[in-house]
Parts: sequence; structure tokens; C-alpha cells
Amino acid sequence: MFNPDLKEMLKGVNSRYSLVIGTAKRAREIRDEAIEREEHIDVKTVSTAIEEILDGKYVIEEPDELKSK
Repeated sequence: MFNPDLKEMLKGVNSRYSLVIGTAKRAREIRDEAIEREEHIDVKTVSTAIEEILDGKYVIEEPDELKSK
């Protein structure tokens, strides 16, 4: 089972909510890209999205109002 370190994932993000929304958005993008290319995905898209966030390949951007809080 894939169990990433939550503290590590929250370093560049202001809230857990932003992390969840950003991860879900990236997972949908990965799924949509695979459908366009007609590829089969063996790994769950959420796991792939989490790995990309941890590796710094995908950055979650938040509105300025949330960053200042």
C-alpha cells in the first residue's frame, strides 16, 4: 500500500484541502491524457499524481488570498 508522508506533501501547500484538490485535479489530467493516447494505465492515477507532487514535477498553485493566511 502506498503511504506517502503527509508532512512532506504539505511543505509547499497552505492547507490539506488544497493538497486534496490539486491531487485530484492532476489525477484527472493523467487519466484524460491516457484516454487521448488510448493507453492502458496499470497504476492508479492518484498514486501517480502523489508521486509527481512529492518529486516536484507537479506544483499546486493557490490563490494569493490563501497564501497570505
